Amino acid sequence: MNARILLLEDDPAIAGTVAFALEREGLAVDHVLLVGAARASAAAVLPALAILDVGLPDGSGLDLCREWRQSGNDALRALPILMLTARAEELDRVVGLELGADDYLTKPFSPRELVARVRALLRRAALAPAAAPPAAAGLFELDAEGQRIRFAGQWLALTRLEFGLLRALLRTPGRIRSREALLDEVWGADGDATDRTVDTHVKTLRAKLRAVRPELEPIATHRGMGYSLEPASR
Repeated sequence: MNARILLLEDDPAIAGTVAFALEREGLAVDHVLLVGAARASAAAVLPALAILDVGLPDGSGLDLCREWRQSGNDALRALPILMLTARAEELDRVVGLELGADDYLTKPFSPRELVARVRALLRRAALAPAAAPPAAAGLFELDAEGQRIRFAGQWLALTRLEFGLLRALLRTPGRIRSREALLDEVWGADGDATDRTVDTHVKTLRAKLRAVRPELEPIATHRGMGYSLEPASR
C-alpha cells in the first residue's frame, strides 16, 4: 500500500498540482479544503504525513499544527508536517517551525522540490525510533531498537510483520486503526497484502498474547472499522 498524504489546501489549482506530483511518485493523497475536514480525516485514518496551508476559510493550518503537537495522541504529536503557504516572510516561517512544523515551503514552488521534501520527511519518520507508548506502562514494553515487545513480563516470539502490526497498535492505544491504515504502516508497498492479511496477522498475534495471559484480550475488533489495542493494567 502507498503512503497516505493528507493535503489541506483550498486552492483547487495548487491542490491539483500537489496531488498530481505526489501521486506520480506512488503516494496516495487525501485532499481536504477545510481545517475541520483535515482534523476529522486524521482522526479517522492517521496519514503518513500532512501538508497544511496557512490561510483557510475556517482557520489556519498553523493552528492545526499547534493543536496536533499539543495533542495527547502520540501519533499526532509525531506526525510529519510540511507547511505550504504563500507567506514567505521570515517571521511566518519561524512561527510555523516553532509551532512544530517539520518543514516549510512557500508558493510558488517547484513540484519536484515538494516531492523531494516529502520524501525526506517520510524517510526521517521511518528512521526515527518509536517512543514507548502509554500502554507500555501497563502490560506492554516496546523495545524499538531491538525490534521486540514484551507482554506481561515475557518477550513475545514475533515475526517481522507481527512486530510491526503490534507496534502500530501500541502507538495509539485505545484508538481504532483501520485495516487500510495498518496496511499502509506495516506492509507499505507490498501489493499482495489485503485486508484479509491484516485479519490473519491479528489472529496469530492474539494467539501469542493469549498464551501469556489467557484471560486478557488486548486487541479489540471494531466491526466495519478496524482494530484497537485496549490498554490493560497489571
